[in-house]
Amino acid sequence: MRDFSNHAANRVPERDVSITDITTCVVAGNFEWNLVRIHTDAGAVGLGEAYRGGGVTDVMEYTKRFLLGENPLDVERLFRRIIQETSGHGGTTGKVVTAASGIEIALWDLAGKLLDLPVYQLLGGKYRDRIRMYCDCHAGDAYALEDGYHAPADDDAYDPEAYAGTAREVTGEGFTALKFDLDQPTDNHPNPYNGRLSNAAIERKVETVAAVREAIGPEVDLAFDCHWDYSLDSAKRLCRKLEDFDLMWLEDVIPPENTAAQREITRSARVPIATGENRFRVHEFEDLLYDFGVDIVTPDPTTCGGLAESKRVASRAEENYITFSPHNVCGPIGTMACVHLGACVPNFDVLEYHARDVPWWDDLHDHGDPLIDDGYIEVPKKPGLGIELDESVAREHLHDPGTMFG
Repeated sequence: MRDFSNHAANRVPERDVSITDITTCVVAGNFEWNLVRIHTDAGAVGLGEAYRGGGVTDVMEYTKRFLLGENPLDVERLFRRIIQETSGHGGTTGKVVTAASGIEIALWDLAGKLLDLPVYQLLGGKYRDRIRMYCDCHAGDAYALEDGYHAPADDDAYDPEAYAGTAREVTGEGFTALKFDLDQPTDNHPNPYNGRLSNAAIERKVETVAAVREAIGPEVDLAFDCHWDYSLDSAKRLCRKLEDFDLMWLEDVIPPENTAAQREITRSARVPIATGENRFRVHEFEDLLYDFGVDIVTPDPTTCGGLAESKRVASRAEENYITFSPHNVCGPIGTMACVHLGACVPNFDVLEYHARDVPWWDDLHDHGDPLIDDGYIEVPKKPGLGIELDESVAREHLHDPGTMFG
């Protein structure tokens, strides 16, 4: 078995640092935000966030078995050590890679603090000073979340005017790009299982898209997410019906497992197609990118392998002139990690913001002002991620009270 433990002994004293502890907690926002801290004998502490869901913090704490005593400045080597040490537990995909992603982000934050550099500089430097955000929003009360699950509302919550009203509010807040969920309860009639859309369901979606486009005008970028719901024939029919609305993209129109089917959709559609948030590590993106199965690739850095792995995905996308727009449903910590990534990727376009309905989202960090200003986030100048957690606010919203990095 490959050995990714530390075999490099030549270090100057100020960079001879060791990991002393790894602690976690879960903040209950509109999703579960899995946070991790990496402590060192130098006193510096790195902060990271992994994608939502149960069991992730358990895996992050499991890595203490082999990461304690390691030098945190070897970020990419330590990521590979996590993958290697957990390979027998499914460590090449799934929640193990998600946990490794959160730790990798915390290591970059820590390295930046130890070296007095912002993370984007460690990743190769920046192309832009501001990151454009797109607001992922819902129609009225549709898609309230209960313990991480979508809980669709009554049909009247999906009235096209409800979407249009929200769109007007969001663009009034300064966003120049927005996205709505296009899967609706009518999708499940008359058959809730086969993914085939009735003519009535497709017409309802066309009315929804038309209402939003009319409300915001042609200059605002507009995308819709289908959440992998539809059969191949329905996806093709839907794409044809939406060709005239100049969409930024239509996202996840078919289930994610079959790259050949994904390529068929992308090649047949005149609407730009986006996907990628539930793929892990660069290897799972290879066919998608090199066989042109996607127009816009949307990996989630907090689940697919962290910042360096996401940058590898972006580089392969750039080789094929494919735009890179990361998925992001994080709190402020994971969002800021994605901001640093967006700063250093040439083919980056927009970053998702999915917490408009969390009134205390900006209270969770120490930045002082709201992170998003007129639809953009400034790339931080401070070392590391350039952001810290407000522990008092986090403690008020813990998923399990009394588990604050304990």
